[in-house]
Order: sequence, then structure tokens, then C-alpha cells
Amino acid sequence: MAYCNDYKKDMNKNSIVGLVLIFAIFVGYMWWVAPSKEEIAERQRVNDSIRAAYMDSVAYADSVAAVKAHLDSLAMQGDTSAQRLLQRHQRGDMGVFNASAFGDTVNVTVKNERMAVTFTNMGAQVREVVLSEYTTYDSLPLQLISPADDNMNLIFSTEDTRVINTKDLVFVPYREYGGKLLSIDTDSVYQLASNEAIDLHFRAYVGDSNGTSMDRYVEFHYVLGGDEYDVNFEINFHGLKNVVRATDYMDFEWHNRMNRQEKVDAGSRGSRNRQKDPEKFYSSIYYKADADVDEVGRGRDGEKNVKTRVEWVAFKQQFFAAILVADSTFENAYLKQEAAKDVKDPHYLCDMSSTIGLTYDNERDCSMGMHFYFGPTKYRDLRAMHRGFEKMLPLGWWIFSKFVSRYLIIPVFNFLETFNWNYGIIIIVFTILLRLVLFPLTFKSYQGSAIMRILKPEMEELNKKYPNPEQALQKQQEMSKLQKKAGYSPVAGCLPVLLQMPILTAMFMFYPVAIELRQKPFLWCQDLSTYDSILDLGFNIPLYGDHVSLFCLLMFGMQFFYTWYTMRGQQAQANMPGMKFMMYFMPFMMLFMFNSMAAGLNLYYFCSLTITMLQMVLIRRFTSEKKVRARMAAYDNKHKNTPQKKSSFQKRLEQMQRMTEEMQKQQNRR
Repeated sequence: MAYCNDYKKDMNKNSIVGLVLIFAIFVGYMWWVAPSKEEIAERQRVNDSIRAAYMDSVAYADSVAAVKAHLDSLAMQGDTSAQRLLQRHQRGDMGVFNASAFGDTVNVTVKNERMAVTFTNMGAQVREVVLSEYTTYDSLPLQLISPADDNMNLIFSTEDTRVINTKDLVFVPYREYGGKLLSIDTDSVYQLASNEAIDLHFRAYVGDSNGTSMDRYVEFHYVLGGDEYDVNFEINFHGLKNVVRATDYMDFEWHNRMNRQEKVDAGSRGSRNRQKDPEKFYSSIYYKADADVDEVGRGRDGEKNVKTRVEWVAFKQQFFAAILVADSTFENAYLKQEAAKDVKDPHYLCDMSSTIGLTYDNERDCSMGMHFYFGPTKYRDLRAMHRGFEKMLPLGWWIFSKFVSRYLIIPVFNFLETFNWNYGIIIIVFTILLRLVLFPLTFKSYQGSAIMRILKPEMEELNKKYPNPEQALQKQQEMSKLQKKAGYSPVAGCLPVLLQMPILTAMFMFYPVAIELRQKPFLWCQDLSTYDSILDLGFNIPLYGDHVSLFCLLMFGMQFFYTWYTMRGQQAQANMPGMKFMMYFMPFMMLFMFNSMAAGLNLYYFCSLTITMLQMVLIRRFTSEKKVRARMAAYDNKHKNTPQKKSSFQKRLEQMQRMTEEMQKQQNRR
């Protein structure tokens, strides 16, 4: 018992000593690691700096908010440059181009006899282009280039690794006069006579708060004449060898919000159907690469990455185009066409954008030459530029059809224009001339129709003689023999129709893209390039539209009458009720298809059908039944004792008919 008590006393004593030693070690460690007075002072200085920086950031944020509120109020009062200044301030440090990061907005408008072009020093862009000789379908100014902050932008890198977008730079605008550059400090408008021209220089200088280097700059140089749709454009780098990072090419962005210029009914707006929304269908980005003209996607969204050299890029609508042409070639191009789904503006068509590679040489002052074309897509004018622009016009699906359009239809149409007639009269005269040219091809077909009308009694007798389907071969052989006696060949009647197809196709393609007809009135129609409406329904009929076109109704009536007249007495059609239904259904189909088509096209079809009807009536009237009967009698006398030889075509036809009959017999047995 005593031993246990002594053991407990020793344990308590040792525990107390251990705790004291641990505490002493802890105190000694804290004293050892405690910062010196110098370290405490440095830490206090750092904390004070952090606190001051935080307070400055809060104050800056409050000041920016206050400035933004003030600028917003100025913008509400019409000061648009105020908001732009704040936006550029928030973009951050522009490095060596800090001197060009701030400034007032200056717009320079140049008007010649054909258009008004507005340039802005904010990015040195072509801000707006309005064609003076044209208006939209609702009589508004025709705005080919829409105002935006990102219409044009050159992207390059500096030696300090910053990426510069020229749309963020504020350029200094100058006008060249007498060999000197005169600064333009306020919004200005210049009116050019037909024999005048103007040189505009926009320069973004290198510099910072300490000063600006006037001999180191990026320059956008524009030259505009007094009587043309062209704008010469040049990008110059001066004294920037050690400023701009060396590269083979730079990206140049060109974008435009395409406005709707032509009329379309509400139910068809945005349709990719050629008959419903022609302007949408014919709008596309075109380009020329490797000597071929191609497009991104006519009438629909699309994009294309062209990795070969490109000569030009065009934002094309139905009757107008904005084209950027290289003096030599562009390195490459990325093209995109897209229609925003959330835009409710009835004047909005789509967005077209391109990113184009411009060749850059860092070894010396570099110049990138090109020019713009802003204007109508008239075939004769486009072809005169010798750049292949005329190939943008869709003049036919086949090579022969395009040949007919370019070397027959368009030259004759342009010749008739020289008489200064109303364009409706020109279409009528042109249609008469075309039908006269095609008359030798159609004569055999019309004459064959007249002969078949004379042979109607004999055809009816053959139908009575061979009433059963199994006798179809014998009946066909007898009918062919009868037609041959009368001097009629079905093949000879069909071949001329086939030969006409390229010409008819060319006419169908020509009228919807002929700017010559745009806003040209005729009778009740105010614009031959779009549909004529004599009645607005106020509601949309699917596949038809929300209006009634009188030229389309006239075309429908003439086509229906023509079908009825040609179907009369054609015994072959009487034996095929399905074909007869299709022939009568065709005019109704055309009524729905062509109700929203160009009035000039419907006028052409109406006149063409009317002339065709008159030709057919005259041929039938002057096709003598006595001569046909005499020809048949002479044929019988000549071949009375001579066995008739069959051509290889007739033999193959008879063989196919026999095979068809055998198949029908087998099906009947089953």
C-alpha cells in the first residue's frame, strides 16, 4: 500500500515537470518566429496598399457608373458619340495605339450622281451606302450597306502581343486637296460633280499619353468618283515595321445586314421557294476562286471556308450587290450567310459576313489594294467590268440555256430598250419576235395536231375495231400506219418541242432577275419585276398567297383554253383519262405557282400562249383535209404491192408492247 502511494507521487511530479517544459518550448518557439520591427512595418505597408487599391477600385467603379449614367442621359438626348466613348474606354489598354483609342465621332458623307457613301472615323469604316437612283418597294431610300459598328474590321497583332481591331480605333480623317491633307474635324458632306473625285484618308497613329508619332500609322484610303458605283480602297501601314508583328496575312472582316428591297406577301416572307420569295431565293454570297464563280447557299443559311486564293467576294441580293475586289488576289476567305430568327423587322433579310486574308509584308511599308462596287446587277454593266461578275446572275440550268440568255435574249432585250418604249410593250414585242423565230420548230407539231383532228373518224373506227386491252398492239400498229399515210410523225412533232426547252428555260430564268423591269409600270401593274395585285385578300391561302394577280389570272385562263382546244378531237388522250386529267390540272397548278411571280414573266407567258393559240388556229384552218386525203390515197397506191418495211425503232417499240401485254396477261391469270 505504501509502495502505491509513493508511485503516484512520482507520477504527479513528472507530469508537472513535462507540462512546464512543453510550455517553455512553445514560448521559446513563438519568440523565435516572431517578426522583427522592420517586417511588421513592411507588412503594414502592404496591407495599407491593398486597402488603398480596393478603395480606388470601388471609387473607379462608382465613377464609371456615374459617367455611364451621364453618358446614357446624353445618348437619350441624341449624343450618340457619348456611349461609343465609354465603350472604347472599357475595352482596355490599346498599347502603342493608345493615342487612337479615344476621340469624337466624325462622319463624312460623299454624294455623287449615283450614290451617297458615309464614312466614319470610328474604325475608318464604310458606314452606309444609299443608292440615289433607286428606292425600296415602299418608296424608302435604298440602303445597300446598313449602319453598324462592325461593318469593317482589320485584325493584327503588335510586338507586345496585343491584338488590335481597327473597329476599336478612332482614326483621324483627312481630305486630300491640292496635294495636301486637310483635317476634317466635324461631320461633313461633299457633293461631287460628274467629273470630280475625292480622296479621303483615315489614319490611326501610334502613340500614348506622352505624345503621338505622326509618321507611324495605319491608314484607310478611299477614292470616290463623281459618276460611278466604285470606291477605291487601300490599307496602308507606314513606319510600323517594329510595331506590327510579322505575319504572312491579316484577317479583314466585312459584314453587312442585308435589307429587304423588294415586295413580298406576308405569308411568303422568308420562304426559300423561288415563286414565293424571289429576293430571299436569289440572295447569296458569291466569290471567284480558281477562275470559277461559286456561291455559299442561294436562299438559305450556309458557310464556306475557301482555302484557295480569291479574286472577289460579293454580297448579292435579287437586283443589287456589294462587291469587294482585290487588286491581285486575297489569300483566303471564310464566308457565312445567316438569317436571324428573332428579328421582327419586315425590312430585314439576312446577315452576310466574310473574313478575308490580306497579304502582308513586314519588311517595308505595306499597301493592300482593293476596291468596292456598290450598285445594280445589270448584266451588260457587270460584264463590261471583265471580272466575271455577270456569272452571279442565274440565267439557266443548262449550258445551252445560259448561252441563249447571254447571247440572244439579253442583247435583243437591250436593243428594244433603245426605242424608249414602255417595258410592257417591250415584253410583248419581244414575245412576238421570239414566237416568230420558233415558228419553224413548232410548225410540224401544230400541223400534226391539225392532221390528227382530220383523222379523228378513222381513229374512232380503230378503237371500235380493237376494244380489248389485249389488242392494244394491233391497234397501235394500225394507228401508226394511218398516221404515216397522212404524213404525220409523232417523233417529228415532239422533237421541236424539246429543242425549244432551253429557250423557254432561259426566259423563265431571265425575267425574275432582270433589273430593267424593276419598278417599271404597265397598265394596272406598278412594278413588272414583282407580282401585280388587284385584290389584297387580307389573309394567306397556303401555296397561293394573300393577293390576286391579274396577269396570273389571264395566263391561267389562256392556258386552260389552250388545253381545252388542243385536247379536242385527240382520240389518243381519250383513251388515257389520267393523262387528260393531268393536262387540265396543269393550268390550276400554274395558277398557284405563278401568283407571286414577276408580273413581267406572267405577261410573257400570257402573250406567248395567245400567239401560240393564234398560230395553231391558223394552221388548222389552212390544213386542207382534201390534201391530207389525197396524200393518203397516193401512199396507198405507191405501197399497194410493196411490203412495208419497219424501222428498228418501230421493231423495238412493238417488242416492248408485246412484253407489256404478256405481263398484263400473267397478272390477269393470277
